[in-house]
Amino acid sequence: MPSAQDVPAGDASTAVAADPVAAARRRELQRLVRGITVVELMLTLMIVGILAVVSTSTYNSYKQKTSVNQAISDIAMIQAAVSLFAVDNQGLPASLAQVSPQLAAMLDPWGNPYQYLNHTDVKGKGQFRKDKNIVPINSDYDLWSNGPDGKSVPPLTGMPSRDDIVRANNGRFIGIAAEYDP
Repeated sequence: MPSAQDVPAGDASTAVAADPVAAARRRELQRLVRGITVVELMLTLMIVGILAVVSTSTYNSYKQKTSVNQAISDIAMIQAAVSLFAVDNQGLPASLAQVSPQLAAMLDPWGNPYQYLNHTDVKGKGQFRKDKNIVPINSDYDLWSNGPDGKSVPPLTGMPSRDDIVRANNGRFIGIAAEYDP
């Protein structure tokens, strides 16, 4: 077997290749390096996947909060317009269209029209929005968005109404129906 002194200076790789033990170690090292690379790649992909799931859920939560805040802001603005109408006309409007055609055409963040119910125009209390004690939440008029599901029933405790954005206590509360506690 040639020694490192017997091999010319430019042929060091030939000497390693000629040594079967060194060649076996080299192949084993290359195999280990390839295996670590695959494990590292799988670990990296798992981390990226976890970050994608977390960021997507965070973004959806942010988007939902933004939609709720927009509906709250819209209801406050509609309430102000209804109040101005009531002062100018000595009474509440029968519908939002009577206040302004733009208000009647206005949609909530989920693409549904805002709902308005003047209590003076309704016989009985069956259509009024009600709290957990089945008591009307307003004495003048009801104003609400049907929320993300687009469905609603008069009692706020009904499942379709839990996500509604409501005006309650004659305008002292505007928010998610599930959060309203008289």
